[in-house]
Amino acid sequence: MSKRLRSSEVCADCSGPDPSWASVNRGTFICDECCSVHRSLGRHISQVRHLKHTPWPPTLLQMVETLYNNGANSIWEHSLLDPASILSGRRKANPQDKVHPNKAEFIKAKYQMLAFVHRLPCRDDDSVTAKDLSKQLHSSVRTGNLETCLRLLSLGAQANFFHPEKGNTPLHVASKAGQILQAELLAVYGADPGTQDSSGKTPVDYARQGGHHELAERLVEIQYELTDRLAFYLCGRKPDHKNGQHFIIPQMADSLDLSELAKAAKKKLQSLSNHLFEELAMDVYDEVDRRETDAVWLATQNHSTLVTETTVVPFLPVNPEYSSTRNQGRQKLARFNAHEFATLVIDILSDAKRRQQGSPLSGSKDNVELILKTISNQHSIESQDNDQPDYDSVASDEETDLEATASKAHRQKASRLEKQNSTPESDYDNTPNDRDLDDMGSSRKGRQRSMVWHSDGSGPDTTEPPAAPSPVLPSTEDVIRKTEQITKNIQELLRAAQENKHDSYIPCSERIHVAVTEMAALFPKKPKSDMVRTSLRLLTSSAYRLQSECKKTLPGDPGPPTDIQLVTQQVIQCAYDIAKAAKQLVTITTKENNN
Repeated sequence: MSKRLRSSEVCADCSGPDPSWASVNRGTFICDECCSVHRSLGRHISQVRHLKHTPWPPTLLQMVETLYNNGANSIWEHSLLDPASILSGRRKANPQDKVHPNKAEFIKAKYQMLAFVHRLPCRDDDSVTAKDLSKQLHSSVRTGNLETCLRLLSLGAQANFFHPEKGNTPLHVASKAGQILQAELLAVYGADPGTQDSSGKTPVDYARQGGHHELAERLVEIQYELTDRLAFYLCGRKPDHKNGQHFIIPQMADSLDLSELAKAAKKKLQSLSNHLFEELAMDVYDEVDRRETDAVWLATQNHSTLVTETTVVPFLPVNPEYSSTRNQGRQKLARFNAHEFATLVIDILSDAKRRQQGSPLSGSKDNVELILKTISNQHSIESQDNDQPDYDSVASDEETDLEATASKAHRQKASRLEKQNSTPESDYDNTPNDRDLDDMGSSRKGRQRSMVWHSDGSGPDTTEPPAAPSPVLPSTEDVIRKTEQITKNIQELLRAAQENKHDSYIPCSERIHVAVTEMAALFPKKPKSDMVRTSLRLLTSSAYRLQSECKKTLPGDPGPPTDIQLVTQQVIQCAYDIAKAAKQLVTITTKENNN
């Protein structure tokens, strides 16, 4: 810790002395017993770290300490501070209460139900309220008042809010002002250091331009938090980002299995779209966190007392934002033994590095076909019930090929994730369902950051200069990479449409237009193929039409009032046309290059 805990510090939930754990996203210190309840709720509710026996980035710990010392706990217990609450019989837990049900019920009400948080007056349009809160957050992060920003986040402000007038996010503002603790808080709530402003600059760029080099270095670390955590779990060290090393790929003590099953599993993992690959990586990240926290928990308990089953977290708690199938799969990760789990982690780290560096797949045709199946969501997988778990069962004691078993397990995970997200004809033949959109936005609600797929750590792929036109068709790999880039941006736009976030339409459409322009630049100016010309025309015209439709959401335009529902329908249709054209170009390029 950066400072010794004072004897006056008490558990935020039961007022017990000498708290030894912290809830990072709640800005509180908690005791062992209350921590056992926090852990059972899951990281989407409370992210816990031991204050002494868990490695801390110094500024992250300083952020939590600052929140605790400035009364962050009053945010979560606002209504309990009212004397009337005592008369009504409502009270917080005390050290003498039993963990179950007393402390557990109070902690669930406090953090899961947010029963004591100050509520804003009801308004007809909740989206306007969220937008107002996000604008306040955007303004507040330039100051050092952390608890104000935490209060806004607790009420629904979005850490990744893109300010339509300012053209940037709260993390851009905090980075420009050199507010490193505010940046830590925003990152805990899912702010992405790779997000670009309206001119293509990231928060890392803002920090460097302002001379805030420590903050810039920390933002780069946050970008790679997921893969850094996986590497540290296996080998106890992290990459040297200052010197351009962004990945460490640990090696197994014995040789990796080179069976056909293992090779097929690697191909399946490589075939996943970036979004589905991130889902799998995030699930493994959460399992790493559970295992590491378990190890610290067991090492720090007083073994003279009975550690009951109610304080044990045997597998990842259910996250209601995920489908039941994905939750079942996440829980099955706990059944992987150490060797199997290490194999899975190494495979994920290896493929994360490949994706980030833009390396083409080896094996060309077979792997390209696998990727195409992922992009078009027309997967040839076994017929299985939808309620099956995401992962295969772990090998029994009689099965000795552990690496092959582990590879088979995450190959099955890949298949099931593809099946969950597949639609009949193309990526966007139907409006995305709630599950798809919720999972896409999970990082905004306090999860670890998504991985980044670019070569210099500075921002999304859209910063790459357009490729020079070639007299022949571009490589299939290049077209696939640009298509995935377009797809990711369209998913963000569809999510905004689903959530009625109309102010996000314009920045989303601009990012789509940039990605479309880069993809079109891969092709010759005058393609010989009529099909290529037709698809390119549909691609570019739909992108321009999308921008035009999105601009109709701007306030103050002359003429009759804008029918926002009609605009949204047109926006979605444009997005579908762009996805359809991109898919056609992938198919044509693959066919031509294979002839």
